[in-house]
Order: sequence, then C-alpha cells, then structure tokens
Amino acid sequence: MFFGGVVPASPADERLAEEVGMALAGAGFTMLHGGYNGLMEAAARGAAAKGGTVVAVTLADKHAEWGDFNPHVSDEVHLPDVGTRLNHYLDAADVVVAMGGGIGTLHELTAACYYAGTIRPVPVWITGPTALRLLAYLRRNGWLTETPTRPLGFLRTAATAAAFAVQLHKLAEGSAAENRAGKAAGS
Repeated sequence: MFFGGVVPASPADERLAEEVGMALAGAGFTMLHGGYNGLMEAAARGAAAKGGTVVAVTLADKHAEWGDFNPHVSDEVHLPDVGTRLNHYLDAADVVVAMGGGIGTLHELTAACYYAGTIRPVPVWITGPTALRLLAYLRRNGWLTETPTRPLGFLRTAATAAAFAVQLHKLAEGSAAENRAGKAAGS
C-alpha cells in the first residue's frame, strides 16, 4: 500500500514515488492507493509500468466529487467511510510505504504505525525527504518512542528508491522462504 499526497514537494519526490511503485510491482506486490493524482499517481505509474496491479481505494460518496482515478488504476474499491477504508488498507497490507503529503497522508501514516505496533507487525517504510523529516521530528519529540508494549521494529526508512528496492527484495525473499518452509512442514 502506498500513502502519499496529491501535491508532490518536488519533481525529485515525484520520481521517487514512481520508482517506489516500480519496486513494489517488481517484487510482486499489488499496490493499493487513493487512486488520484500527485505522489499516488506517480507510484501507480511506476507500478503499472512494471505490469503491477494498481487498486484505487476510495470513499463511495466522494468519487463523483473527487473525479476520475488516475489512468494507471486497474481495479477499484469503494467503501462507505474513512474508518472502513483505512481498515481495508491495513488488513490487506503486506507492506506500507509513506511519503510526504497532507493531513490525509498523516492520518494514514499514524494509523499504519499504530496498527503495525499493536495489531500486526506490517513493515512501514518512510521514504522521501518530507516523510523522513517528519519521522525525525516524531522521534525527537517523543511521539515515537520504543517501549516494551510499543515496539518500533516495524519502521524502516529508505532515502532512495534503490535502497527501498533492496530492502523490499530482501523482505519478499524472506516471505517466500517462510512460505516454502511452512508448506514443507505441513506436508
């Protein structure tokens, strides 16, 4: 899943989002995102360029107001409210990637961090200069503090698309090996 705002901070951020989308699709992940423009669209463009599935997850009553999805969307899900939409994202996620954005992206990121720290340890990647500055701020000011009941091992950072792709590939390889071992044990 990819969280990122509708207004990229820079052309470099937009390119980073596109490369992240390529890495996700290249590792075999389906990309869920809001479906609209900006960083979301750039990531979707990258995923689609690598033949990946791109799913738009939006609110049923807002689609007409917010307009058409970006042209890279291959499937769509319309949900009744923000809570259901966020739960859909998090329940389906094998990986969360967050870049810069607005208040909606911040809401999604904090929900992903809470979910990964208390419900299910889903890797949450923070990438791009804006999101990395936010992470540093949250740590520096005590908003993200590791405790025995709130582990932060799910958080990962990647300053570049290449670093993200390497880490993602290792995660995908590890998951595939675990699946093979589980199937062999169940035989």
